[in-house]
Amino acid sequence: MLNLNRISTNSFFKGDIFMDDIINNFFCYLRDEKELSNNTLDSYLRDIEQFNEYIKKYSSLDLLNVNKTIVITYLMYLQKNGMATSTISRKLASLRSFYQYLLNKGIIKEDPTLNLHSPRQDKKMPEILTQKEVDLLLSQPETNSFKGVRDKAMLEVLYATGIRVSELIALDIDDINFEVGYIVLDKDTSNERAVPIGNTALSCLRLYNEEYRYKALKDDEELALFINYHGKRLTRQGFWKIIKYYTSKTNINKRITPHTLRHSFAVHLLQNGADLKSVQEMLGHSDISTTQMYSFATSDKKLREVYKKTHPRA
Repeated sequence: MLNLNRISTNSFFKGDIFMDDIINNFFCYLRDEKELSNNTLDSYLRDIEQFNEYIKKYSSLDLLNVNKTIVITYLMYLQKNGMATSTISRKLASLRSFYQYLLNKGIIKEDPTLNLHSPRQDKKMPEILTQKEVDLLLSQPETNSFKGVRDKAMLEVLYATGIRVSELIALDIDDINFEVGYIVLDKDTSNERAVPIGNTALSCLRLYNEEYRYKALKDDEELALFINYHGKRLTRQGFWKIIKYYTSKTNINKRITPHTLRHSFAVHLLQNGADLKSVQEMLGHSDISTTQMYSFATSDKKLREVYKKTHPRA
């Protein structure tokens, strides 16, 4: 194990340059100039030392003379041995930082990690609730108090529109068009969009707005649609607590976050025949490829339905 305290950054060019000295000085650079945490420092050094062990074992070169081919071969070696893509990406990031440091110090002339890309990580499908699970979650608030009516309205709006939590808590009272049935997001910006809202969510909003919201207001000039007991705009953290509370009452064995209802909204629309372009517009995705991940969650269900309808022995 290296003695990370015995070399100072000022001693870098004194006498012969030893590999331990180089790594020690790199450590000092990360600690003193980059101010990285101890855990991150440990990861960087461990990644570099593991790469050093690899090139000692599989090549005749050292850390200062490796080329791009050796780095690529090392990444392939890690992948072949079953290392997670995220871990390989972190190791490459550590090496890239190390060789950029050496290049800037004039110790090497070429960076062997230049233009190397981290392996692509497979996107995990987000947790999705079934329709029954959504109904169960949305039925938890008791609609006989300010809190219950407000919470019910928020959950219903989130699932009915698929908007982000940040968009939900940013809503002002005049962002809701009760007559036509839609909400306006990102008002007065280039990203402004109108999202339709269903009758159930609209009814919950009306009840909240007409009979409960004004009772909690402390300032008539407050524009926030969803407010707390102090009459102020509800915070993101406040809504996290709300959804965590109702989730605990459902006994649904899934990790439910505020974003779960957004994911479920998209998948349920596609499962029931909505086109991808419309879902993209409602979600506010600038690139349809982001929306396409939800189509994978619908494919299994559609295949089963096709099988049942068409196979003679189904």
